[in-house]
Amino acid sequence: MYAARAVASLLFSFFMLASAFAQTASLDQPHITPLEKAPRGKTADIASAEYASPFTGGGLIHARSDLVLVPVSITDDLNRAVVGLNRENFQLFENKKPQQIRNFSSEDTPVSIGIIVDTSGSMSSKLDRAREAVRRFCDVANPQDEFFLITFSDAPHLVTDFTQRPENIEGDLITTQPKGKTALLDAIYMGIQKLHNAKYKRKALLVLSDGGDNHSRYNERQIRNAVRESDVTIYAVGTYERYVTTQEELLGPELLSTLTRETGGQAFVLSNVNEMPQVTQAIGTQLRHQYVLAYTPQSASRDGRWHKISVKLRLPKKFLFLHVDARAGYYADQD
Repeated sequence: MYAARAVASLLFSFFMLASAFAQTASLDQPHITPLEKAPRGKTADIASAEYASPFTGGGLIHARSDLVLVPVSITDDLNRAVVGLNRENFQLFENKKPQQIRNFSSEDTPVSIGIIVDTSGSMSSKLDRAREAVRRFCDVANPQDEFFLITFSDAPHLVTDFTQRPENIEGDLITTQPKGKTALLDAIYMGIQKLHNAKYKRKALLVLSDGGDNHSRYNERQIRNAVRESDVTIYAVGTYERYVTTQEELLGPELLSTLTRETGGQAFVLSNVNEMPQVTQAIGTQLRHQYVLAYTPQSASRDGRWHKISVKLRLPKKFLFLHVDARAGYYADQD
């Protein structure tokens, strides 16, 4: 089954790649330290950064220039996280122009995570698996991660505020009862807004749902704009019936795929709800093995426009099967 393959051991990818990268490995891999309070412009994708140097005993160097931070996930054909890459294995472009990667990190740094769970009426037979999926996701999280829980049916509700105790999330989800319609877009918007108060620079949303939106005030275009203006990576797991009866349900998978792709996340479409826990565990593992690339745009422009980002791998042809997931771009600040 796909989900079983998705959670296979990371060791395969590591040992497969280690020999190919040994000659290019660098000892100079500074750690980019997430800021608790980063300056915000129109978008949070660009933030003044502090980063530790291996030559200063771990002390912080304060950089006055703005850096664009790009979290990147590398996976193989079985959706296993690939570890062991270094700075020289990445190429980074903004608006098709190559950029110099100023800082590189592959550290397991904490993440602020919003968990968004569909509790509409159609989830009545699936909510137990969704609860297990949340537990499995939290089980593989970094112990320093912080979480909050939003459930949604006719409207989204913040059920659990930021906490570093996953058991609080699991406990609050136990008492949730499915009913009502599906305000999916409103829930994602609430999650993005909540992450404005996150403790960590790295931010993510995990969305669990079984259908398209049919009860939101916000439309898809508004949410896509909100997603683009945020620095949040979105992962979604959708469980859909084989035969759908409404246009909203039919468009559900494409809606989640579009939103997650903008952020460098992924959408998983499942026909079997029993696969959900294995998939969320794989997502949690991916979050702990992301690379973070940082660069200062060569032609820095405060034009308020969308700047497209693309990330490519510099590897031998035998590794062409690897997949790169990175956010699509950012809105520049405007003078």
